[in-house]
Amino acid sequence: MNLEEGWVSRDVFFDPAIYEAEMRQIFARVWLFVAHESQVPKPGDFVTTYMGEDGVIVARQKDMSVNVFLNSCPHRGNKVCHADGGNARRFVCNYHGWAFDTAGKLMGMNEERCYDPGDIDKSEWGMKSVAKVATFKGLIFATFDPTAPSLEDYLGDYRWYLDCMLDSDDGGSELIGGTMKFVIPMNWKMAAENFIGDAYHAAWSHDSGAKAMTGGMAFPELDLHNTFHASANGHGHEFGMDGFGDIMLLGRPKVTEYFMQVLKPRIEARLGKLRSTIFGSIASATVFPNVSYLPGISTFRTWLPKGPDKTEVRTWTIVNRNMPDEIKDELTKGVMQTFGPSGTFEMDDGENWENSCSTNKGFVTRQGRLHYRCGISRKDDHPELPGIIYRGQFGDSNQRAFHRRWLDLMTAESWNDVPDRQGNRLKGRETRDLHNGLRSL
Repeated sequence: MNLEEGWVSRDVFFDPAIYEAEMRQIFARVWLFVAHESQVPKPGDFVTTYMGEDGVIVARQKDMSVNVFLNSCPHRGNKVCHADGGNARRFVCNYHGWAFDTAGKLMGMNEERCYDPGDIDKSEWGMKSVAKVATFKGLIFATFDPTAPSLEDYLGDYRWYLDCMLDSDDGGSELIGGTMKFVIPMNWKMAAENFIGDAYHAAWSHDSGAKAMTGGMAFPELDLHNTFHASANGHGHEFGMDGFGDIMLLGRPKVTEYFMQVLKPRIEARLGKLRSTIFGSIASATVFPNVSYLPGISTFRTWLPKGPDKTEVRTWTIVNRNMPDEIKDELTKGVMQTFGPSGTFEMDDGENWENSCSTNKGFVTRQGRLHYRCGISRKDDHPELPGIIYRGQFGDSNQRAFHRRWLDLMTAESWNDVPDRQGNRLKGRETRDLHNGLRSL
């Protein structure tokens, strides 16, 4: 890739060797979302998920801390827990009956008497734990790399934008309605970079879906002045400033009324006028590498890689914990109708992503380059918005920043080799209190 010129090789979305390098250079090193605190509220609660292609168990402990460890028995490697989630006192491998506590420690084995003294030290043969676990306002992250920066530094200035979804009132957020899981034959990066900045496709690919959800309303006219791309450390948020576009796309009048009359005034009081205006506008976002969300539509998802041409999508409805149950129910229905596997918009995206990746199976086709130059000269030193800012919601700047972070990590031998690209100017500050962004400094 050459991001100064604005192009990316098609091999980035196809080559098996590149994919294997991603598992080592990115997914084995960065902070990855593994669960929301609302999914494991009580001791013994657990969920299973993946960090890269490494299966993990996320379990709440008696002291209310969270442990994350590999979902693989150290005896013969069998998958230990086959459930998506639940509550357990122990995890027992169905191959030979090795039993582990909710921290992954080996507690005993079937027919333990067959082991002679000195055959095994149980303290050394538990399920392998991750290096570090940390939370940010309800989101639980983990990393395999003990040298990774703190989660706060990893998220950097992007925390200011996450607050719109996670910290808009005192109760915080929660995931509700269970998990929707489905598989798309595509490279995981295709979806992640779409959510990080590709507003360009919306008015074209989603035109009929938008009209179906809004009673015939079209997407707003193109605005290259008062819409933005914001990125920090590879994380990105593209957004308008109309304050209601995404809310309308849900097609739920009760939700629209609640958001406009109740939630947005709360956001303004808690986070400032600027973020209350951003919230609800046409927008999409990705936390590098593989978590994406739509703040106004309330869909939250992960892109779990299953090979260079296969991705498992896990998606939830994210809401404020203090919302009335009626609004939570309406939001859940709206998310399923728009961004569920058979949703009016998800079907458009899935078809586009699948075909964008499958064409690269052609040897001659994948020798070509992909264009990422749109808006390359629109960088803006905005006085209020944190991060690296480009004007114009239709552009490729966040996608370029995503691939630059990808390239930095793919070519770095250690975290010390990863360049500082001015993604952490708000370091050490509580971003909720920065009502006017950079002007609050």
